[in-house]
Amino acid sequence: MRRTLSPALLLLALASLVLMPVTASARGRHGDNDRANVGSDIDVPEGDSVGDIACAFCSVRLHGDATGDVAVAFGSVIVDPGHTISGDTAIVGGNLILGEGAKVNGDLAILSGRERLSEGASIQGSRSVIPAPLGTLILLSPLLILGGIIWLIVYFVRRNRYRFPAYPQGQGIYPPRR
Repeated sequence: MRRTLSPALLLLALASLVLMPVTASARGRHGDNDRANVGSDIDVPEGDSVGDIACAFCSVRLHGDATGDVAVAFGSVIVDPGHTISGDTAIVGGNLILGEGAKVNGDLAILSGRERLSEGASIQGSRSVIPAPLGTLILLSPLLILGGIIWLIVYFVRRNRYRFPAYPQGQGIYPPRR
């Protein structure tokens, strides 16, 4: 007798394999000082210092300093005047706004967004910024390719199944000549 895995058990096993490395590495090199959030903004108060920051579908407002890296997906990073991000900064679908005298000591990568630097603000590392129209196309390209493949499959299946009508006397759909 052959036993098969139920779909629910297979899905649970797959989810645990994916989530185990994420939960194991949730504590970064800065310990408990890291911040991560999904859907609600992260605010670092004045005089406070945090490690790494990860945020999805939300924005980061630094009234204090970040000693690690900052990664934001579909949100912006706003740094108050005179404060710093010591590590690298990566933003997808958002902007970086640096106040007067604010600094990013690491590298900067922005996809589908832009940087706004006030006077005296600086980025010490290299920067790579792909603005909104091209960046959005790059973000959506996997979906566009997948949609094109699905369209082609549907087109070929329907073309082979559809029976074209036979018109009398081979006239086609045009009215007869008089």
